[in-house]
Amino acid sequence: MMDNFYGEQNRSFQDKFGTRKMADLLKEVIFNNEFDEDNKTFIESLNSFFLTTIDHQGRPTVSHKGGDAGYIKIIDKNTLIFPSYNGNGMYLSMGNLNAQAQIGLLFISFETPRRVRMQGVAKISKDPALLALYKEADMIVSVKLTELWINCPRYVPKYERVRESRYTPRADIETPLAGWKQIDGVEAALGDGDLAKKKNGELCSITVDEWMGKVRAGDPTA
Repeated sequence: MMDNFYGEQNRSFQDKFGTRKMADLLKEVIFNNEFDEDNKTFIESLNSFFLTTIDHQGRPTVSHKGGDAGYIKIIDKNTLIFPSYNGNGMYLSMGNLNAQAQIGLLFISFETPRRVRMQGVAKISKDPALLALYKEADMIVSVKLTELWINCPRYVPKYERVRESRYTPRADIETPLAGWKQIDGVEAALGDGDLAKKKNGELCSITVDEWMGKVRAGDPTA
């Protein structure tokens, strides 16, 4: 299974530290190319994950993606979907994976703790049926699983969940304008949707220092 998973750059360190046999054993035991029920339940219970993509300069990038539990959906034994929500308008992750479909995902629970890694091939979908699953999603990312494996959780700290993000789109609740989009001078660059929220009574403009103060203090309105 996956005979080419390890490259010479991996094998050289395995040989240096005497771990080649362990690496081969793990490749046979913990790797999968389908979602089983246990991993499906775990992944769909999460409210965030980390996404790696490759940019136009060939550089790896990483991004945090968040939402409410259940926003990551496994729709069959080989396919996972997640939404692209309103962000900063840079579309780094979406642009990257649209050009280079190979991506990596890290699913991690700091409450358990537990973690699972995944490699896959991504494509962007505008399927109305999929978009209808998510309020305010502008695109859906569909990922075909290539490899999935568990990671040892021994270095993962255990945390307690305090609150969900107030900015996650939810049914019957108006999604607030992002705190940083209220910084002085940003209004001129806002899109129509964000500008409408600003005009409809969103908070007054703040300075960069005021916003950074909120960030440092852990203010949920940041």
